[in-house]
Amino acid sequence: MDTIATTDLGLLPHFCLAGYLLFLLGIGLWGFSKRQAGEEDYYLAGRGQGWMLSSLTIMATFFSSAAMLGAPGMVYKEGVVFALFALNVPLSGAMIYVLGNRIRELGRLHGHVTPADLICSHYGSPVALRCLVALIGFLYAVPYVVIQIQAGGIISSQLFGGEHAFEIGACLLSLVTMLYIMIGGMRSVAWTDALQGVLLMGGMLLAGAAAVAALGGPSAFFAKVAELPRTSLTVPGTTGSFTPEKLFTLCIFGALGSMIQPAQWMRFYAAKSAKALRRSAVIFALGLTACFLFGVMLVGLGGQVLYPVAKAGPDGAFDYQVQVDDQAVTVSEADLPGRLAKGGKPLPHPAVGAGPRDFDQIMIVVLKRHLPELLGPAGLVMATLVIIAIMAAAMSTADSNLHALSAVVTRDIYAGILRPSASKKSRLWVGRGVIAAATLLALGMVFISRSSESFDPIGMIMPMSLLAIAFSSQLLPVTFDVLFLKSGSRQGAIAGIVAGMLLVLMFSPLLAIVTGSDSAAVGLFARLKQIADIGFCGVVVNVAVFTLLSVIGKRTRS
Repeated sequence: MDTIATTDLGLLPHFCLAGYLLFLLGIGLWGFSKRQAGEEDYYLAGRGQGWMLSSLTIMATFFSSAAMLGAPGMVYKEGVVFALFALNVPLSGAMIYVLGNRIRELGRLHGHVTPADLICSHYGSPVALRCLVALIGFLYAVPYVVIQIQAGGIISSQLFGGEHAFEIGACLLSLVTMLYIMIGGMRSVAWTDALQGVLLMGGMLLAGAAAVAALGGPSAFFAKVAELPRTSLTVPGTTGSFTPEKLFTLCIFGALGSMIQPAQWMRFYAAKSAKALRRSAVIFALGLTACFLFGVMLVGLGGQVLYPVAKAGPDGAFDYQVQVDDQAVTVSEADLPGRLAKGGKPLPHPAVGAGPRDFDQIMIVVLKRHLPELLGPAGLVMATLVIIAIMAAAMSTADSNLHALSAVVTRDIYAGILRPSASKKSRLWVGRGVIAAATLLALGMVFISRSSESFDPIGMIMPMSLLAIAFSSQLLPVTFDVLFLKSGSRQGAIAGIVAGMLLVLMFSPLLAIVTGSDSAAVGLFARLKQIADIGFCGVVVNVAVFTLLSVIGKRTRS
């Protein structure tokens, strides 16, 4: 199929992006002008967010570049099986409804700002548990900021081209995001999230429509999708990574973990009322599910037709391109599982990218090539706006997580442990320093991963985001205990979190770095990863240890 279409957007992206970034800085200055003294205003906007602002900021924080780039990239790579991941969206909405208001009530009653404030208040652990909850916040926030910065570089390289477009885009996104958070706090973050939430929802739906139209309309779209390779239309997908058991646990713990990470937790605190949060839950579940199914999923499936990852041979079988020892090798459909089991990595169509991580670029490629083809000059404008919407998705998640990380480190570590007598002014400046330091750390990780052939801790966007969610999922047992059960012990909570985090670390790139990529331990955890979501595995161990020590503690006291 001929996929060559207009790809030169001219100077339009420069003007649109410059205007958008300046507007964001303007919102930061506006937030600064509306500020009031105290941490509660800087971190929670005075706990006065209505239902519309709460809806948009929760959605924008949830739908990051993982949704706008990573999800269509995974559908493009794995096939229709990953479309089932959309089930996590309505479940996430249900969690806002069930957990969010209870967290909001306790936060308002006791003046809590961070997750550790609530959890440690319940268990009476001023140091150990506070440090662990803060560490989980760090392990969630930094990887998520990393993948947003990486997304900014991908977008910049696609929009502008050039040798250093990736680096310039990553630095620009980091700098602007860092500045408007430091200037305006939660109020600026929430209003920029509202703008970015509208952009990303519109962008997802428009991108899906472009993919369908590029293939001749709905009937032609589904007819051509039906002709894709069998591996693209069945479980467990092209690489065999998504068994039914793994999908089930992934949907559940992807939803739960993403709703109790620090940035979302603080948005529950910031809501004005129970009514505002419940409305937000309904809007979230309905709106984002529609965007996921009729936007990013259609782009991923349409991308497989427009830019095939496999070519049909004379006998009807399909051949794939696989990277083996940095070389592209043609592999038959029958031989693909064996080649992947030995460490080979599937490659996208050359028009999409040259490396295994370039599946994430499919949405931008579809937009650049096919919106101008379909709509002419108007398509150029729309393609630019949607690509900027993808950057908006990256910035909305980066700002939320940087802002939350600032609160976690400042309140839980600096003021909670190191300097309890620190003034409010010094706390705010430490918080701003944390934002700057975390941004630079994430930016450095992106550049190291991109420049090193032997060390790539990031890879594709979606796997990195799922690892971050696995860490935040380790707060689930204590959260349900604090909010509903009230039967666990402090020792059980601490030990359970430690055990769950250690198991999740075994699934991370750290294990291969320490023991070598060919070690037996790496192979064992790689096989376990095929069976179930890593967050689920960690929570199972967490709950077992938490329950056991809590029961032992009760018997000892009695």
